Amino acid sequence: MNRARMMTIARTDLLKLRKSRDFWIPMLIMAALFFVVLPTILLFSVTVVQRFQSVRDVGETLAPLQRATAGVPGMPVGYNLAVNLFAPLAVVVPMTICTAIGANTLVGERERGTGEFLAHSPASEREIYIGKVIASLLPGYFASLLGFGIYSIVVNVIVGPDVGGWFFPTGAWWVLMFWVVPPFLALALSVILRVSGRVKSASAAQQASGLVTLPLIILTYAQSSGTTVGVAGSAWVIGAVAWVLAGIGLWRGARAVSRPRLMGID
Repeated sequence: MNRARMMTIARTDLLKLRKSRDFWIPMLIMAALFFVVLPTILLFSVTVVQRFQSVRDVGETLAPLQRATAGVPGMPVGYNLAVNLFAPLAVVVPMTICTAIGANTLVGERERGTGEFLAHSPASEREIYIGKVIASLLPGYFASLLGFGIYSIVVNVIVGPDVGGWFFPTGAWWVLMFWVVPPFLALALSVILRVSGRVKSASAAQQASGLVTLPLIILTYAQSSGTTVGVAGSAWVIGAVAWVLAGIGLWRGARAVSRPRLMGID
């Protein structure tokens, strides 16, 4: 495979996406809402309550949150919320962005009438597919990393003084962000691009992608929660399995791309 041709296809798609403000602005707002706004409000509120109420009142007020997060005994509720409650968002947000892009990437070429030019390009069908995967994966994962960085600052500024200094990201969060999240995104995209290459319209691709990725979202939600509450060892195993499945899915998914389909005659 020619790396230059794959990256050219990816750069072209990313340039189109950058110009589509009606798409990426809502996605940016969603990422900011879940990674910054909601955590800031909740953590700040909990921290203020802990600092200014009596110990008994705090226990009664925050007991449901403490039970829900089931974090490290003896740690403030803010710590357990920061480490456990928002972990699944690190998976759900980028997967939402990636699948929204991937669902439209192949069928969108046919609808815009640009599929014929891509079909007659020197790139092979597998190179076209991998280029589309890269263009779909990078925006979601970049948004996740950016949100992760800002979230880390928010957590350390608000909760850090109560636990003796800056403590976040924890080891479990590093495993989650750089070992578990990427293969799950790639696995989801391997399915979504296969769907996008076979359906006739972008709306059909969006509907199908929602049904296809729902089990993956549930699985990754459960895994991300478990990773941060003390069973991080399983995260390495599940991440490794996800990498293998993603590799198989991406290799087989290239069959969804064909030049007749790109031209809308299949």
